[in-house]
Amino acid sequence: MRNALLSLAIVSSVGALAARTPAQNPPDPATPAAQPAVPQARKPIYDETADAAHAVEAAIARAKAENRRVLIQWGANWCPWCHRLHETCAADNDLRKELLYEYEVVLVDVGRFDKNFDLAAKYQADIKAGIPYLTVLDGDGKLVTNQETSSLEAGSQHDPAKVLAFLQKYRATPVQAGEQLSAALARGQQEHKPVLLRFGAPWCGWCHKMDAWQAQPEVARRIDAALVCVKVDVERAVGGKELSQKFGAEGGIPWFAILDDQGDALATSQGSKGNVGFPYQDEEIAHFESMLVQAVPRMTEGDRTFLIESLQAFRAADKSATAGPQADR
Repeated sequence: MRNALLSLAIVSSVGALAARTPAQNPPDPATPAAQPAVPQARKPIYDETADAAHAVEAAIARAKAENRRVLIQWGANWCPWCHRLHETCAADNDLRKELLYEYEVVLVDVGRFDKNFDLAAKYQADIKAGIPYLTVLDGDGKLVTNQETSSLEAGSQHDPAKVLAFLQKYRATPVQAGEQLSAALARGQQEHKPVLLRFGAPWCGWCHKMDAWQAQPEVARRIDAALVCVKVDVERAVGGKELSQKFGAEGGIPWFAILDDQGDALATSQGSKGNVGFPYQDEEIAHFESMLVQAVPRMTEGDRTFLIESLQAFRAADKSATAGPQADR
């Protein structure tokens, strides 16, 4: 998923998305949410035991892959203004969307100003000036900007318009979908590999499941050995939706195709019953296997079998996690 600053808003929405079929269509426009009352006893929002450096590095990797920024919110659970910023971002539709689409958010606990100072110094974050404090990094982990948050306040809370303006100012420059595909095809020609073209969007829960499966080291190693992968965001990439239409993508997302080095489709996720989306059910996994057999002859039978079994294992783990306490019954 997906990130700490949006935990109040995103957990429930992702759960709802995950309940859909593996191929998803865009959700209906959200109904504006009312500003929540300030609770008397707030739940912790900062993980005080987290390895902050590892969390930031992981966020950088995700941002690189998705052409997003990393937003670090330095703060602490005892800090009322940290909670207020969190609540403002959770309650405002525009802020929720901006963060979901454009940022990988990491909440870093500073304790009583006695934790993670080395990490703050690395990114020139002057957290002694007060918290919450914001740091924006690019997909290479380079500092984009730092921001104290007192100037984003309005009365007893943060001004959503000011926070949104800050986020929009430092979002990543959109990529061109056509250029993404051209680069992937050029690499495919150079490496003599077909191209796995995938269409997705930030709101798509099943797209995130596919990301998580494909990011597993042993899965990634086998896929990268046989394919050049490119993911096009149909909502954020310039021309992304038009490119998906060019390939006849329909039936929701994720939608994917395996292309030859000229950009012609050798196989697609469009099955006999429509788009299979992320291969989750047995018939969807079988369709994905048939795509590999048909379009990726260089992949060994052992690697293909591993990928199919990894999809089955992912499904079992996902169902167990979704079941929660019931999984132990």
